[in-house]
Amino acid sequence: MRLSSVFRRSLWLALPAVLAFSGCSDDTSTPAPDQGKVTFINGASHIPGATLKFQVDNAEKASLAYGASSTAQSIATGSRVIKVLSGTQTVLTQPAVTLDKDKNYTFVATPAATPASVGGQFIIDDLTAPATGKARIRVINLGQNLTNPIKLSQVTSTAGGPVVVDLVTSIASNQASAFTDVNPGTYGLSILDNNGVTKAEVGTGTGTGTGTKAYVAGKLYTIVVTGTADSADPAQALKAYLSQNN
Repeated sequence: MRLSSVFRRSLWLALPAVLAFSGCSDDTSTPAPDQGKVTFINGASHIPGATLKFQVDNAEKASLAYGASSTAQSIATGSRVIKVLSGTQTVLTQPAVTLDKDKNYTFVATPAATPASVGGQFIIDDLTAPATGKARIRVINLGQNLTNPIKLSQVTSTAGGPVVVDLVTSIASNQASAFTDVNPGTYGLSILDNNGVTKAEVGTGTGTGTGTKAYVAGKLYTIVVTGTADSADPAQALKAYLSQNN
């Protein structure tokens, strides 16, 4: 049956209204919130057996054993309160920090005077990609009883004595170095004090100081030096933990 001309005309007149209604429905979708990213690290060497919980605005973002680091956590921008808990006890309430959109940060739980508290270090990260064919490394120096500043070096034994190639230098106490481009390769890197004495080995990055680690072109790495140099307690000894940022 043919549609009458009047009915066909009414359909054409109604069509713009239907399209307008369907177009407006898309405008009601909720936009994604602006976010920054925070990586959490447990560098609190004075309580090496404790698993620390990291909260942002009372929401848990990471639970980390000593020496461990989290993946980068997406967190809403603006003023944020970071807390660190050991068990159910709050051991740090960090003064409010400000997160900006699409920015990267690192928050480290640091050594303190007693197990009832930890310190906190909030770092703005520059995760710019390394130069072509390079890797990038930085060092966070939380070490105790060190002759500062320290440096990260490759030490190679030869018949004529050790050969030292410095990668990252002049890292002051409780400071983070800038990221430094290095040649990729497999290394057993060392932490040297200001007198050139080896105080810790990076090794595999687990803090044990044994083995080597492959550093890959295009990747960024953070080494956290924490613990007490020359400590008689192995749990409190100076260690160098490695994590990858990308």
